[in-house]
Amino acid sequence: MVLEPLATAGLLIQVHAAAAPAAVGLGAAQFALPKGGRRHKVVGYFWVGLLALVALSSFGISGLRQVGPFSWIHGLSLFTLATLVLAVGLARRGHVAAHHWTMFGLFLGALLITGLFTLVPGRVMHRVLFG
Repeated sequence: MVLEPLATAGLLIQVHAAAAPAAVGLGAAQFALPKGGRRHKVVGYFWVGLLALVALSSFGISGLRQVGPFSWIHGLSLFTLATLVLAVGLARRGHVAAHHWTMFGLFLGALLITGLFTLVPGRVMHRVLFG
């Protein structure tokens, strides 16, 4: 592991790179912890905040330029933000199963699967992990 590529990256990349693994860890804990209590709600709001930070910070990262400064990843970020609003609304309306599966889908799609794309050669996290 070489931290120099991350240390010399822009602030938004550093924020993004710190928030994403924190969101993965907190999300995994949230799925393992008991559901429905105050702790679940508090941890959930922190997780939503972290995931929103990951999505929002992505708009300042433009390494993959496909349409101006944007790429398909930015479309996923918009989808993530909209889905977070939907998932919180589902919980507030008592649609627990739909809330669970929406959040689980975000965890898998927006964090884990998309996270694998950070390991593509040439990206900052690839250089951090593989030199």
